[in-house]
Amino acid sequence: MKIKVQTKSGEFEYDCEQDEILLYAGLRHGLTLPYECATGTCGTCRARVVEGEARLEWADAPGMSYVKQEKNEILMCRATALGNCTLRVPAKVSEGINHDVLPGYRNGEIGNVRLLTPDVMCFDLSLDQPVTFDAGQFVVLEAADVTGGRAYSMVNYRRDTETLKFVVKRKPDGKFSNWLFDRDVKGKHVDVYGPLGKATFHPDDGKNVFCLAGGSGIAGIMSIIARGCEEAYFRDHKGYVFFGVPTVRDAFFLDELSGFVDAVPNNLEVTVALSDEDVPADLEKRFPRIKFGAGFVHVVASERMAGKYDNMIAYVAGPPAMVDGALTMLVLEARLPGTDIRYDKFT
Repeated sequence: MKIKVQTKSGEFEYDCEQDEILLYAGLRHGLTLPYECATGTCGTCRARVVEGEARLEWADAPGMSYVKQEKNEILMCRATALGNCTLRVPAKVSEGINHDVLPGYRNGEIGNVRLLTPDVMCFDLSLDQPVTFDAGQFVVLEAADVTGGRAYSMVNYRRDTETLKFVVKRKPDGKFSNWLFDRDVKGKHVDVYGPLGKATFHPDDGKNVFCLAGGSGIAGIMSIIARGCEEAYFRDHKGYVFFGVPTVRDAFFLDELSGFVDAVPNNLEVTVALSDEDVPADLEKRFPRIKFGAGFVHVVASERMAGKYDNMIAYVAGPPAMVDGALTMLVLEARLPGTDIRYDKFT
């Protein structure tokens, strides 16, 4: 079927399969349709159906609170078309998606499952066909037993890979995270759509790198730092990573972060901030390559980054409150332009 989209930059048309999500079909054809979470949470992909009919696949999606259903508005990420359809999208759209990393559909098998903390899990996903993605991107995972998809950033970085690595924090009301934690998921299959996301790292940016993450938000940051180290980016550029967790008990990836610093000790700094306790006396002895601080991670970063924001690009990931605090700090204190601050809104 044919889908037309009327946008602020003109009209476009793309093919859509029966029962295919409208947003996903447009993105895989290379259109820069607006989205952030791509899972029905944020409301960014709001559109109005002006011709034809669309069906909501998840009528109770949190992002539905942002649409006016009485005006025939939908979330493109949670809707399918019942036939040829025309949508009005209140955004500028182009055909400029990088064709090397066009999103598509895959199936993955879960393996190498392990707990990093009592409520943080890490696992690998073996894909039925390889994927190329940019460092910092994410995919949407869907399980047959759970309504709706969930967005997770890749921890690893590799072009044309058949394995993706993820870290997931259990949330009290998180149906997908509970599905992962409450059963033996080794060998379980999930549907995968991606890669997605605009908070990406590219060595040709040629700028120093600032990364601030809270909890499982460190996933995409690990991918960014992995690519930077792999391509010797930090030989000529500074890198500053701030990772926030409540207590030492909640910290993970400290060995991996130490390894990154060990590879480029002169230009890469990693600071772990503990928001709910003082830094234990022996922690720096256990991880001499890492710096530690007490307080909210964006506050610790503000104190330690004063005067260091020259020629900088920033990446932020984590809980909404932390992201908001970090963005305020980066705009008001660091005075970075919006084009040099990158983040994807998952929740």
